[in-house]
Amino acid sequence: MKRILLLPLLLLACSVVAQNKNPDVVTTDAGKVSGLTNQAGDVHIYKGIPFAAPPVGDLRWKEPQPVKPWDDVKKCTDFAASPMRGKPDPFGVYTREFLIPYEPISEDCLYLNVWTAAKTPSEKRPVLVYIYGGGFVSGGAGVPIYDGEAMAKKGIIFVVINYRVGIFGFFAHPELTRESPHNASGNYGLMDQLAALTWVKKNIAAFGGDPDKVTIAGQSAGSMSVNCLVASPLGKGLFGGAIAESGASFISQQGSGGLREAEAAGVKTATTLGASTIAELRSKPAAELVGKGQSRPVIDGYVLPATIADIFNEHKQNDVPVLTGWNEDDAFVGPPKTAEEYKKMIKSQYGADADAFLKLYPAGSDQEAATSQTRINRDQIFGMQNYTWANVQSKKAKSKIYVYRFIRRLPATADFVKYGAFHTGEVAYAYDNLKFLNRPWGPVDQQLANTMSTYWVNFVKTGNPNGKGVPAWPAYTTSDHKIMILGEKPGAKPLPDKAALDFMVKKANGK
Repeated sequence: MKRILLLPLLLLACSVVAQNKNPDVVTTDAGKVSGLTNQAGDVHIYKGIPFAAPPVGDLRWKEPQPVKPWDDVKKCTDFAASPMRGKPDPFGVYTREFLIPYEPISEDCLYLNVWTAAKTPSEKRPVLVYIYGGGFVSGGAGVPIYDGEAMAKKGIIFVVINYRVGIFGFFAHPELTRESPHNASGNYGLMDQLAALTWVKKNIAAFGGDPDKVTIAGQSAGSMSVNCLVASPLGKGLFGGAIAESGASFISQQGSGGLREAEAAGVKTATTLGASTIAELRSKPAAELVGKGQSRPVIDGYVLPATIADIFNEHKQNDVPVLTGWNEDDAFVGPPKTAEEYKKMIKSQYGADADAFLKLYPAGSDQEAATSQTRINRDQIFGMQNYTWANVQSKKAKSKIYVYRFIRRLPATADFVKYGAFHTGEVAYAYDNLKFLNRPWGPVDQQLANTMSTYWVNFVKTGNPNGKGVPAWPAYTTSDHKIMILGEKPGAKPLPDKAALDFMVKKANGK
């Protein structure tokens, strides 16, 4: 009889133990979440975990607030809403695989996704937190090429976060500054990223991750965000490495001024929208605000106490290992000018320096002039920024920096072949996600994706991309300027266009 009575209790105890060991249910600081597994059953996926309260109503244009705890197990099997923006229609080379889903899109967007192959919380796997691009006006964590399954299979925890974009993420105004406890406004999107990293620090161990081995990564505006987070004193202790693909903010560009300038722009935006107070702006429907106002980080005195250049020059940044670079065709150019039109433009812009400029960006024919115009656009927007980061880090930081140039022209149909190694083209390779793009991939592409994702994973694990089975990648120094050329046959070579970049940086700095 005692055995019969004990049997249900024993079964109940076993059930409780089984539930506690079930990796699909994880306890976070706000409550339990459940996820799903991939088809092979070796990666656990959690989509749409809230890391901050919905930034709506009175919380519009406020730093992210804590999540309200919940009692039941929250089902996290679908992507949450992407940040508020316009309709994400394909354009140019950017097909659906590069874009967020059409729905849902909402201000209520502060959620993140986790991919983990850890079987127990005690494994302490290194963590990569990915920050998307989109010019600070678009993007979201539900983009297909940001899928984390392949990277999780390689032994790291992969996290993709949402943050507010456009006017919702980067709107400054004197009234917002006054109501802030930090006497600052304008960097809500960056504060969202910091809040997500704080969530990772507190909770990732429950998913089998190591909260003390976190690397932040991003591309384009995500790379600029990484640059800002490395510079920000608020990032201290939240990450130990950084990957920055095509983007930084060392050299000031138009519209990237300080708080007072951003506040003045905010007042103009409010006037345009027919609002005299922040309360009136907060009462307006989100759709009415899309496409208006400031859409880039601000030197606000709080998140960014000074310019990126000044912070690094004074060695006040978070001194962490960095992997950075840009693409061969990282450019946004319209129809090119003819060689004669191009030379006339350069002579008008550069005066006495025009001949020196044309030696670096030549125009011997219309085709050569077109190529030079692409290179100029690439170097002005991306190349000189990441190049400057490499030089400053090599000279003044304790941690090493590794630099790449992605040169692989993505295989394509006739419609896309002209884009070459285009902006964002490296992302699917770096995270081993070629399967999400409808392209005629060949063995060389699969091999390059394996090599690049191995470099990225090695860096997340050790702060160094080198490891077994991949070509040696030397740290960048200002003595040899060696970078990794990522193409059909990856290998380290001296930076091929150093002279052009030096000229570009010098002119951008007014010298």
